[in-house]
Amino acid sequence: MRRGALRASRRALRASRIASRVAAPAAGDALRAARRDAPRYARAAADGYLRARPRTVAATAAGAGLLLALVSILASGPYTASGQRASERALAAHPELMDPHDHAPIPEEPAWHPAGQVLAPVSDDTGAPTPTPAGLTASLGPLLAAAGTGKITAAVLDPASGRLLYSSGSATPLTPASTNKLATAAAALSVLGPDHRFTTRTGYDPAGGTVTLVGGGDPSLRSADLAKLVDSTAAALKARNATRVRLGYDISLFAQPALHPIGHNDNIALVQALTVDEGRTDPNATEASTRYPDPAAQAAASFAALLRARGITVDGAPAQSGEPGASVPLAENRSAPLSDLVEHMLTESDNDYAEQLGHQVAVAEHLPATFEGAAKAVRQVLAGRLGIDLGTTRLHDSSGLDSADAIPAGVLARILAVAESTAHPELRSLISGLPVAGFTGTLDDRSDTASAGLVHAKTGSLTGVDTLAGTVVDRDGRLLVFAFMANGDSAFGSGRSSLDALAGRVAACGCR
Repeated sequence: MRRGALRASRRALRASRIASRVAAPAAGDALRAARRDAPRYARAAADGYLRARPRTVAATAAGAGLLLALVSILASGPYTASGQRASERALAAHPELMDPHDHAPIPEEPAWHPAGQVLAPVSDDTGAPTPTPAGLTASLGPLLAAAGTGKITAAVLDPASGRLLYSSGSATPLTPASTNKLATAAAALSVLGPDHRFTTRTGYDPAGGTVTLVGGGDPSLRSADLAKLVDSTAAALKARNATRVRLGYDISLFAQPALHPIGHNDNIALVQALTVDEGRTDPNATEASTRYPDPAAQAAASFAALLRARGITVDGAPAQSGEPGASVPLAENRSAPLSDLVEHMLTESDNDYAEQLGHQVAVAEHLPATFEGAAKAVRQVLAGRLGIDLGTTRLHDSSGLDSADAIPAGVLARILAVAESTAHPELRSLISGLPVAGFTGTLDDRSDTASAGLVHAKTGSLTGVDTLAGTVVDRDGRLLVFAFMANGDSAFGSGRSSLDALAGRVAACGCR
């Protein structure tokens, strides 16, 4: 018990050290003091902790862990609570900032190379030996052979050379579940660019006295963003002495139908160009939660109420309409860069982000912004712009919720290999957004001894479906990409544990 808690304490301390080197220079005195004193307090706490009575250990472990985690999160910057954004992105760009002592061996955890290698772009000459097909077959074969009646396919690829090192049915299309989001991420980053932002704006028609709220297909729009947009809009109206208006809302960027092919589901809202808080009735909810029956209408109604609270009279109820041709710009809200949105989508496996980004790819490719158009656009970008042979890939959505989707494991591995390539720096957030085994996102509670911190991968889960595709640095320091897919019943009982074991096996062996 003490050793496990001490490992957690050391992890938090390492995160705090790394974050302290990459945090903005303008941080406040209190934050700097917390970073400065964290190592001293942690060492003192660990020393006392190891000498304490068992009941004292039990009473203090939770509080100490929370304190260290809080210091780490505060130091990491304005990203997700996991701290992944600040620490990993900075680490990928500046591996020289890492302190060798941050990687001292910890019992029961791998420590044969710096964890930062898993985020570094692949070069043609890594200096590390490449696993052999025979070595990988000997290592992975027994696990795959135990799959019982289930169908498991596998692909392990060396992104530096492009060689497929291991294949077990890697050309066979299986249901990808949320690993489909890798295709969506690659297409969106390629066609739009990592710095692209989505804009929600307001316009004013003086002749008709109408304000129009124009949806820009921003999946990240929150209630706070809407309130700021109202502030700016109200100020612009008052400057024009226009204190009595009608309100319209324009969601024409995306076409009908807005309902996902699987039907109504708490895992996703209607896909509309104007959605606040991902259409959730509880803006603080995450994952599956109740959605408004018409998120765009709800957003417009909230906008109208906020306008009234700021002294603007709004006549009648908001009406869906196109933007007036003579509209005068009033105000706008711009999203975070697409790279940030992609990272969130992959780390948290956000279905709403995925479908909205798929629709945005369709818009950019001049195809209908529908589920069908988005799926076609994603395939078009992957094959045309990125040169990926899609084989027998079939897509029906952009999130992986549709069980009719089918992608070969080899295609998922190729997408990851292209994203790792120095030839495509625009795709880097696909790599930095992958959940980290044992630490972040949908892998925060999934890892084995060999994979913790070293396997970065997108998960996928539907009824009877488990998939895992990502990157791993093996024992010899070679960065590899992999895709493991399980469809149907399996003797393993849980497909997740078997896929985690496969990834961990690649991490632990040199496989030569």
